Amino acid sequence: MESQHYFSEQPSGPDTRKPLSVVLAGERRELVTSSGIFSPDGVDKGTRILLDGVPAPEGQRLLDVGCGWGPIALTLALQAPQASVLAVDVNERCLALTAENATRLGLTNITGAKPDDVDPDLEFDTIWSNPPIRIGKQELHALLLRWIPRLAPGGRAWLVVQKNLGADSLQRWLADELPTGFTVRRAETSKSFRVIEVHRAD
Repeated sequence: MESQHYFSEQPSGPDTRKPLSVVLAGERRELVTSSGIFSPDGVDKGTRILLDGVPAPEGQRLLDVGCGWGPIALTLALQAPQASVLAVDVNERCLALTAENATRLGLTNITGAKPDDVDPDLEFDTIWSNPPIRIGKQELHALLLRWIPRLAPGGRAWLVVQKNLGADSLQRWLADELPTGFTVRRAETSKSFRVIEVHRAD
């Protein structure tokens, strides 16, 4: 299961809903989760560091790349109720869980989609992601180059990456590969994780 949830549109194993009680946007939320997804039992350490460490989302179009059961997308929607939040994942179970959890919280500003179903011309003011490092370098690079360049002018992306899984080399690679006008910096180090900020100039 360590890698299956990253690749599978329809993960094996029963889709059995179970309750999940977590703190998002400063309050305890009663949600649901299932097997066959990333971090099914709660908010993983990296995502928690991201959620606790980044500034409030800005703009009208917000993106969560690799939504899982929804902790990042739900937090974006809770913190920016006026904005439109897109939750992207290849895993159909993740998209279904994120939608169900949004309904439980009364959120109507989240849309879930598979990557290929997203309008390729759509740009985003804020991107938050705990990217799936374990899919391998080639796949990870392709994923990041698919989404990060779609920041709108003035937009910012925030990524959390474990240090021992190549956070520093990934930061350097992003700085080399992104188009002119994008700047990359290490915004925070917390425990064994780095938070990387990508800013697109106005």
